[in-house]
Amino acid sequence: MSLLSVAGITKRFGGVLANREVSFDVAAGELVGVIGPNGAGKSTLFEIITGFYRPDAGEVRFEGKRLTGLSPDQVSRLGVGRTFQKLRPFQGLTVLENVMVGALQKCHDVGRARAEAREILERVGLADKADAYARTLSTGQRKRLELARALATRPRLLLLDEVTGGVDQRSIPGLIGLVQEVHRAGSTLLVIEHNMRVITAVAQRIVALHLGEVIADGPTEAVTRDRRVIEAYLGQAYT
Repeated sequence: MSLLSVAGITKRFGGVLANREVSFDVAAGELVGVIGPNGAGKSTLFEIITGFYRPDAGEVRFEGKRLTGLSPDQVSRLGVGRTFQKLRPFQGLTVLENVMVGALQKCHDVGRARAEAREILERVGLADKADAYARTLSTGQRKRLELARALATRPRLLLLDEVTGGVDQRSIPGLIGLVQEVHRAGSTLLVIEHNMRVITAVAQRIVALHLGEVIADGPTEAVTRDRRVIEAYLGQAYT
């Protein structure tokens, strides 16, 4: 059984077709990249998987359980975590308190949640910022905080939306290493990323979207050489 099964997902916004019969599976332990040009339907797909949108057709299953129709908090409690392209920390809380919010979903003891949050901050390289307010962090640090808060929910599947988007080039290698470490630790990852340097460094497999449809699905090297993907997204640098 696949850990995640996306079957025939179609989503319209008025006359705009965001996703059209999108289907793919993710096996436990995989690290799958999702690529495509702006407007390809990548983030919409994440919103559907995590319960923020309901599809017009198709369904999503996680460990055989139907996710379609569940609320985002119900999806999260089942073991699907995510980060957001637009960073959404609790600005008035400290870094530690932000991660505790995630930890308290599964751990109802405040002391234990605080301890787990500190462990996760150490893991993502933010231990020295635990008592700083989230609003004081740089973009790269906020990306790490977003990941830490998602990890605190103890997900078995983690969706990362543009984990390196908007950060300076010097921060990218560290974020790549962090994603790889999270995967090595046993997490299954589904990653949207525009930076092909990041995708080719981390993904075992790529699902490519264009105009809401899957145009390629396979090993990273094969997809980056696929003529349809080159023409729709990558350009002639990959020929």
